[in-house]
Amino acid sequence: MEVGLTAFVIFFAAIFTNNILLTNFLGMCSFLAISREVKSSLGLGLAVIFVMTWTSALNYLVYYYLLVPSNLTQFRYIAFIIVIAAFVQLVEMIIERYSPVLYIVLGVFLPLITVNCAILGVCLFMIIREYSFLSSIAYGAGGGIGWTLAIVAMGGIRQKLAHATIPKPLEGPGITLIIAGLMALAFMGFSGMIQIQ
Repeated sequence: MEVGLTAFVIFFAAIFTNNILLTNFLGMCSFLAISREVKSSLGLGLAVIFVMTWTSALNYLVYYYLLVPSNLTQFRYIAFIIVIAAFVQLVEMIIERYSPVLYIVLGVFLPLITVNCAILGVCLFMIIREYSFLSSIAYGAGGGIGWTLAIVAMGGIRQKLAHATIPKPLEGPGITLIIAGLMALAFMGFSGMIQIQ
C-alpha cells in the first residue's frame, strides 16, 4: 500500500512540481523546435510518454538485473542510451508495419525521441533516487505527461502569438524563451504541494 502511494505521489510530482522540462530544463531542444503548433506538439508528446514510460521500466531491469550484478554500473549511460535508441527503433518499425497512417502522422517525431535528453534524464534520476520498479514506471509516465503538458501549452501559446504584434528584437527564439521562463515560474506555484527527491 505504501509503495503504491509513493508511486502515486511520484507520478503527480513528475507532472507538476518536478516537471522534467520546466524544473530540470531537459528536453529543451525538441521543446523549442517542435512547439510551433498544438498538433505537432501533441504528436511528439504522446510518443515521448510512450517511450519514456517503457524505457524507464526497461532501463530499471537492465540496471538492477544486468549492470549491478556484473559490477558494471559505470556503463549505465551507454546502456541506457542503447536501450532508448533500440526501443525507439523497434517502436518505429512496429508502427510502420502495422499502422502506416500513424507512422505518417508521427513521421519525423519518432526518431527525434532518441535524442531527447529528458528520457535519459528520467532514467538516471530513477537510479539516483533509488526508486522501486513501480515508482520508476510512475516517474517515467508522469515525466512524459509533464513534458507533453508543457510542450502542448507552448504550442498553443505560439499559435496565438503568430497573430500578435511582437517587438522586433523579441521575435522568434527571444519571445519563446521568455514564455518558457514564465511557464517555469507558473509551475513553481505547484511546488508547495508535493516534492520528490
